Order: sequence, then C-alpha cells, then structure tokens
Amino acid sequence: MLNKTELAARGFSRRSFGRIATVVTAGTTLPFFNEFSLAQQAAPRGSRGAMPTDAVRISSNENPLGPCQDALDAIYKVAKYGGRYSPFGEQQQFIKAVADTDDLKPDYIAAYAGSSDPLHRAVCAFTSPTKSLVMSDPGYEAGGRTAEFIGAKVHRIPLRKDFSHDVEAMVKADPNAGIIYICNPNNPSGSMTSMKDIEWVVANKPKGSILLLDEAYIHFAQDETGAPLVKADKDVIILRTFSKAYGMAGIRAGTALGRPDLLEKLRPYGSGMLPITGLVAATASLRNKTLIAERRKINKDIRENVFEFLDSKKFSYVPSVSNKFMLEVGRPGMDVVNALAKEKVYIGRVWKIWPTKVRVTIGTQEEMDKFKAALVKVMA
Repeated sequence: MLNKTELAARGFSRRSFGRIATVVTAGTTLPFFNEFSLAQQAAPRGSRGAMPTDAVRISSNENPLGPCQDALDAIYKVAKYGGRYSPFGEQQQFIKAVADTDDLKPDYIAAYAGSSDPLHRAVCAFTSPTKSLVMSDPGYEAGGRTAEFIGAKVHRIPLRKDFSHDVEAMVKADPNAGIIYICNPNNPSGSMTSMKDIEWVVANKPKGSILLLDEAYIHFAQDETGAPLVKADKDVIILRTFSKAYGMAGIRAGTALGRPDLLEKLRPYGSGMLPITGLVAATASLRNKTLIAERRKINKDIRENVFEFLDSKKFSYVPSVSNKFMLEVGRPGMDVVNALAKEKVYIGRVWKIWPTKVRVTIGTQEEMDKFKAALVKVMA
C-alpha cells in the first residue's frame, strides 16, 4: 500500500500522489505501458487494429516462432484448472526454475506478467522529483515516460559511436540519480554494452541509486548476464521477460531479479499475479535446455541474411546482435514506415534523436524476404 508520508519525504506533491496512483491502478491502459502499447501509438494511421492476415508484422519485436512445444503442452494441461490461482504451486515452481537457471536464491526473484510491470514499479519506487532517471538516447522509452508522468526528471544520454551505452556520461549526468537504466542489448539499436561497462556503472554510480538492467533481449545475444551482480548483493535489479526469445509476448511472464530488500520496494506499486498458463509455459521453456541456443541461431541466421542484402544494396544500418535493428532510410522515417504499410509490411517506430532511421524486427525468413522486396520498391 502506498505511504503518502514516505512519498512526501521523497519530494512528491499531493498532485503527484494521484499520478502515482494512476500508474498503480491503470496499468496496461497507460499509453507508455509496454512495447505493444508504444508500437500501437506510433503505428501508421489505419493500422492500429487488426492487421491484414497476409501482412508482414515486424513492428513490435515479437518472436514469430511463438511458444515452444513444451510450453504449449504445459498450457494445455493446466488450462482446465484456470479457475484457480496457483492450484499446484505453479508460481513456486516457476520461481525455483528461474533460481536454478540463474544460480540465485528464490527470494531474489519476483514473478511478473512480463517485464514492463516491474519496470514501471521500479521507476515509481526509486525516482521522484528529487531523484532522476538516467537512460540512453535512443533507448526504450517506457521507463522514461513513467518517470516524467510522476514528476521525475529524465536524462537522455546519446549512445557512443559504437552504439554502446556511454556509461561514463550516464554516471556523471546527475549525482542525485535514483535509477540508471540500461537495456542490454539496447532497444531499439540492438547493440550491446559490455559486462565490464555494466560492472563499472555498479562501482561508480551515485550513492543511493540502483542500476536497472533490462535484459529483455539478452537471450538473442549471449549467455553472460548480470545475474552474478545480483548474487553479489549489488544495487542492481534485472528485468527479464519471456516475450522475446521464448516467444510468449501474448501469454505474459517475466521476472525481476534483485536483493530481497530492493524487490520489496516494488511491491506497493501494483498487485496481482501471473496467469497459471504463463507460469507453466515459462517453467517448461526454462527446462528446455536447448531452446535458447536453437532460437539464437535461427534469429542470427535470418538477421545476417538481411544484413547481407542491405550491404548489397548499399543501405546503412546499426549493427545488431538482437532481434531488431535500426535502418537508415535517408528521409523522415515515418514516411518510409507509412509507405511500407501500404505494401502490407509493418515495421517499427522512429526515435526523435534518429529521425531518418526506422526500427525493423527480425521475422521469419519468408517475412524478411517480403520486407526486402517491399523496401526496394519503396526506396526506388
């Protein structure tokens, strides 16, 4: 439950109380809630509802492979118990599976319906009118929008020339920062920031702040994660989701990893639990020990095929190790987004700092072949 005395001590006004309450109660109805909401908000006019059945949908960083068979089987078996919250201890089983995967104690793990929920909770818990949020530019906008909504200042720091996070500039941005937010690999650029840089942030960040490390896309890039920092009791909260590599965007499952005292600070800013279908699907996916390696290779092969095509056509793009990339189109990006939509190819949105770049999600090989043909037509 929200404590108004504590909020006032953090610099929130009475007007701010209402805005925080809106974040807590409105959830998915807020326009900055998650990737799907942001994609819908920026979608070409007339495409915000159902897309044509023959459309190429590479706009929201979804995984076209969907859930693995183990996850589907688990959903089928548990669906008939949908009248119960956790009839056979599904939530405990999920947390144990995460704990085993990341070599953490169960109380260092909190389960959520995706990673957007704990992202917004963390912003409410650790930023305020006197505690800012520091993020990259371009970067995933949802946390920054929440911070601005509740009255916290947002510092947007341009990426380095190699498209990694400029960690030195981020740490220097505000001695009173509440959160330094790093999405790794970054959304939208798909670029990596080294674990050495991540560790440097933890060692040099402002006192009293946390590193909010968003690893929504980490499985597309590498096995190394920030989990050892959590195990070492650092001021770090890691966000994970099953929406990306695991292909469960429409099913919803995710986690926040952190010290128990840090996770406890998230609890007042929301309520509810995961659906049992999401819990069992996520648990089954974690127990499939070959799934991530297989999907990482599929994504990489298709991504490199697209890059080879772009190179052959002299297109410029940001090198990516993820399931999306930023393409330079040499004109206002939304012009190309709209033009491709007329060809039934729906790509992602545009970031203000990169107005002539558009984000493209990696789809199936067939989808990307259609994208290539449409791109040549539109750019001719």
